[in-house]
Amino acid sequence: MSVSSRTLGPMGSPKSGKLYSLAMFGVVSVLAGLLMAGFVVPGAAMTGAIARSGADSLEDLPTDMNIGQQAQRSQLLNADGSVLATFYAENRVDVSLGQVAPIMQKAQVAIEDNRFFEHGPIDFRGTSRALLSNVAGGSTQGGSTLTQQFVKQVRIEAAEAKGDQAGVQAAQEQTLSRKIQELRYAVALEKKYSKKEILEKYLNIAYYGDGAYGVEAAAKHYFNTTAAKLTLPQAAMLAGLVQNPVATDPVNNPEAAITRRNTVLNRMAQLNIISKDEAEQAKKVAFDKSKVVSAKKDCIASKYPFVCDYAKHALLNMPTLGKTKEERLTLLNRGGLTIHTLIDPKAQASAESAVARMIGPTDPVIGGTAIVQPGTGLIMAMAQSRPEMGTGKGQTYYNYMASEEMGGAEGYQAGSTFKTFTMAAALQKGFPIRTRYTASSPMDFTGENFKSCDGAFKSSSFEVNNSTGHSTNIDLYEAAAYSVNTYFVQLERDTGLCDVTNMAKKTGVQLSSGKDIVKEYQYIPSFTLGTAEVTPLSMATAYATFAARGTHCDPVILKSVVNRDGKSLSVPSANCKRVVSQSVADGVNSVLQGVMNGTGAPATIPGGYPQAGKTGTTDSNEAVWFAGYTPQAAGVALIAADKSASRFWGREYKSIKGLYLSTGQYLQGSGGGDAGQIYRRAMASVLRNKPKTSFKDPSNAIVNGKQVNVPSTDGMSFEQAKAALTKAGFATSVDRVYSSYPEGTFLGTYPSSGSVSMGTTIQLRVSAGPAPAEPKASATSQPKSSASSKPKATATKKQSQRGGSGGSTGGR
Repeated sequence: MSVSSRTLGPMGSPKSGKLYSLAMFGVVSVLAGLLMAGFVVPGAAMTGAIARSGADSLEDLPTDMNIGQQAQRSQLLNADGSVLATFYAENRVDVSLGQVAPIMQKAQVAIEDNRFFEHGPIDFRGTSRALLSNVAGGSTQGGSTLTQQFVKQVRIEAAEAKGDQAGVQAAQEQTLSRKIQELRYAVALEKKYSKKEILEKYLNIAYYGDGAYGVEAAAKHYFNTTAAKLTLPQAAMLAGLVQNPVATDPVNNPEAAITRRNTVLNRMAQLNIISKDEAEQAKKVAFDKSKVVSAKKDCIASKYPFVCDYAKHALLNMPTLGKTKEERLTLLNRGGLTIHTLIDPKAQASAESAVARMIGPTDPVIGGTAIVQPGTGLIMAMAQSRPEMGTGKGQTYYNYMASEEMGGAEGYQAGSTFKTFTMAAALQKGFPIRTRYTASSPMDFTGENFKSCDGAFKSSSFEVNNSTGHSTNIDLYEAAAYSVNTYFVQLERDTGLCDVTNMAKKTGVQLSSGKDIVKEYQYIPSFTLGTAEVTPLSMATAYATFAARGTHCDPVILKSVVNRDGKSLSVPSANCKRVVSQSVADGVNSVLQGVMNGTGAPATIPGGYPQAGKTGTTDSNEAVWFAGYTPQAAGVALIAADKSASRFWGREYKSIKGLYLSTGQYLQGSGGGDAGQIYRRAMASVLRNKPKTSFKDPSNAIVNGKQVNVPSTDGMSFEQAKAALTKAGFATSVDRVYSSYPEGTFLGTYPSSGSVSMGTTIQLRVSAGPAPAEPKASATSQPKSSASSKPKATATKKQSQRGGSGGSTGGR
């Protein structure tokens, strides 16, 4: 490990300060000679330089340079410890001196400051020699010691960390004041650290060109090895790079790099560190460019870039990484963090494969899947049909599974998967599972009373059709199994949109826009048909709430974050809490298990797992979904038209039904048949070797519902009775019966009193007049009865609503 950073304290006693000032006077004069082509700086000039340094005398110059810690790369890891991505501003991995090959240490000292272990912080002999050489017209030489060079690198690094480019330039300016300050820091530095500690720090901070900072990263980049295993020719090449890393790096300037390396070898031989024969043999070694390892950083270089991007967004929202996103990004890129995600690479690979088998990157549809663990919020897998990050064909920068704030796009209508929230809200309110409605098709709900959180309102134009042929009196099991639209609109009407939208919200559903789903949709009766634009990940989270018997957890991807000092930083919590009673969740699970024998049958996960789910198809087949779960995993899969396409394969409307994809797949336009194929394959892999846990049976209270009293309507007119029953929360139907009373006479209700299950439809009995005479040759005629007083409509009128259509056929 590298030596811990310290702050340099003041120099010793006043006496030592005076001796230091005298020494510095001579050194500054020599230094000035170097800078001014051989002229010794007079006292007045030196005083001016000191003044520009902000001190009245040499002994007053500051020595409290904070060395700090150099930028370190951060690594994002999968659950099994494999690398998902690397983040860095400077590609650097600190190592201890013991982890650097001795020949590398010797080579660096030989070429930069061969008397480093012999002289103090200031090399009077080296400085004087450089001065004489420069004055005599020889090659220009510097007088800086390795310690002084380290000081300069620290100041550059500190400015870089702040984003202070002016400070970076100032740290490298050839000015007398800067040199004086560097000398002062160097003296103080060597009073705090040993020579070996300084060499270790120097080897870790030095820039070796082509994006490699520090000797460990340089060894990996240029030779695909470690600093501990560097050979003589490799060490000589790296040591030579520090003087001018841009002009002499072997990747971009191989000839210059070889020349510089040979200079280092000659110097090492001259100093008897190596023999001349060793130097000559090392010179014969060519640079092998095939061993160069280009460092890959950030999510664009990740195998799973959108999983990485989601994790990065989570990190940039972590308060423990900094007060602002800018501070957090700086720490991520420079802080040497070790970040463990909860992503299982095997499950992720299977999810990617499941999507890729169905949809190609350049197809005009978007597909994907998101799978979470019930009761923990753990994101187990997240994949999409455009898996590469970029701007090329078939690439994107959007994570189609996530919300906009987490790197996502605009979201998609989820179709009849939303019927589950109507079901759950109804069961919570006391409606029994056996609640029955006559689910005719079409049914016109225009002008009917619906309930928002602010009170009752009348629906605008809203006629609904069923995509399956169910018009008889059916219960919740059958309505869900065959996704009967008109049944669920009636159930939503009687339950109340306030309760339904709140159920979606508290179980985890999020609009892709980030807006409040209750405020946006409590006045839109087509909500139960899935007209809201939502994120797939939030739908998986919502269905996981039912799988966990009513416990909702926020989706989480981060398991732990540890900084370079080994300290754990708090990661976002899943905030698991109960939002739905176990009994209500058990009821939902019971109903949705039946779907797997209906429209969800094609999505059945093989292996005999107890499972539940719901299909979803939006109006005009623009998107198809399947949302399902077992007690161990909950997932969604979708296929939707690409919204960015101006025309859809020659069609004016963006229906995916009937499309042939590049993978050879044909889209039927059904949630179970299309999206269900992605879901089935992805979930099968996630569930492999997991127990086949059964769901809990619903309680009698859920099966039978809440018992409520029917209000008396004695003495009321038809309109008064209907209003009273509606106010009490009952749905009504008109039953025309033959009687001795004139046609149209209100005869009362059935049942007329007593206790019934919530959701029971109360019949308003109206006289159809006397029964017609019985034909002599036929059986006795039965009284004519109708389920509705409204005549059947023939034209289809769709409700005007936000977020697109979906009112009439959003049902499979």
